Amino acid sequence: MSEIVRFVPKSELERARLIREARAIYDSIFPSATPDRAPLDGEDRVKN
Repeated sequence: MSEIVRFVPKSELERARLIREARAIYDSIFPSATPDRAPLDGEDRVKN
């Protein structure tokens, strides 16, 4: 059997890198909300 090798253009790789970087920045500014959970021992309950 033969393998198919896909060549990815540099522009597509750069686009994917920029998207990953932008998502990381967005997530650092706007962290995803964590669901309410029971507080652990010695921990106050945080209300969002």
